[in-house]
Amino acid sequence: MDWFLALLLGYALGTIPFGLLLTLAAGKGDIRALGSGNIGATNVLRTGSKWLAAATLLLDLAKGYLAVWFAAGWWPEAAGLAALGAVLGHCFPVWLKFKGGKGVATTAGVCFGLGWPIGLAYAAVWIGMLAVTRISSLGGMSAAIAAPIAAAALGRMELVPVLAGIAAIVLFMHRANIARLRAGTEPRIGRKG
Repeated sequence: MDWFLALLLGYALGTIPFGLLLTLAAGKGDIRALGSGNIGATNVLRTGSKWLAAATLLLDLAKGYLAVWFAAGWWPEAAGLAALGAVLGHCFPVWLKFKGGKGVATTAGVCFGLGWPIGLAYAAVWIGMLAVTRISSLGGMSAAIAAPIAAAALGRMELVPVLAGIAAIVLFMHRANIARLRAGTEPRIGRKG
């Protein structure tokens, strides 16, 4: 029962669509009708509001962290399932007909929740790749792949399966981005097209 409750808690927190709620509250309209149609921070940035995008990123990160934090307090052995639930909730929210974000910021939050060194490795790869390439999707996918590797390197082998599963979800959510990367048409942050 603890495992189920942890997964459910994570999913419930993950489904809060901060990008959509913030853009609606700011009078920017429905973010799902703009750009990629995604509710995450990268698409929120397309509204022209950097503060809305930053707030979305931080709140999506926070819900991932809180899911793990609450679960670790109530069901320590099931914190990993809360992490998985949070990412699933963000990517497939029941309230939005299972069409959510791509899970990058929420994954950052769960990584910090599972262990700050894992979160630090995730953030370093994410920010580093983004700084070098200016391609948001490449930074997010690279960070997701780095997380289970970091967990293994740190001796947290019990976290490797859940982080590998989360990485697979993030990659699945980026399948269109992967196709554009292969075609050389993936947009860069700060440039049009």
